[in-house]
Amino acid sequence: MFCEKSTELIRDLQRVHDGQLPAFSEDGLRQVLQEMECLYEQNQSDVNEAKSEGRAELIPSIKLRHCCLLRNQRCVTAYLYDRLLRIRALRWEYGSVLPANIRFHMCAEELQWFSHYKKSLASFMRALGGGEGLDITQDMKPPKSLYIEVRCLKDHGEFEIDDGTVILLKKNSQHFLPRWKCEQLIRQGVLEHVVS
Repeated sequence: MFCEKSTELIRDLQRVHDGQLPAFSEDGLRQVLQEMECLYEQNQSDVNEAKSEGRAELIPSIKLRHCCLLRNQRCVTAYLYDRLLRIRALRWEYGSVLPANIRFHMCAEELQWFSHYKKSLASFMRALGGGEGLDITQDMKPPKSLYIEVRCLKDHGEFEIDDGTVILLKKNSQHFLPRWKCEQLIRQGVLEHVVS
């Protein structure tokens, strides 16, 4: 049946919750493109036959295949665009370094797009706030307090805060740190916010 593979790509995206990225379906995409190539070649031969021999009975099948081509094109475009939107949201959630399990689900072109996006965002943030720059990815929600208590989930090494104090982030150690300095590490899974 026509367009089944392309609608399956869309269904795969709908099965996964927002904020998650399913594995890139290279085989599914390849099958859709092969179907589109086959439909296009069939249409070309039928159009040539209809023109040369005047066979008007081929026109409905030509229109049907053309509609299938357009539907496949829309589905593939929606699939790729939705994945880019999810990848862009992941940059805001996890920061400039994505976890390995998310990078594993991305194709090479998506990794390249992510790299260009994070560079564009970084240059934009450097241009804000005079010469100092402004990190607009921090404080996604307005903070209730400037300092929070955090627990280190894994060994991270030394961490320097604004006043020059160096803190050793060791597994299971707890610290009272400025929120804006540790939000990125919380998103990356290095720290967790201890709610008292």
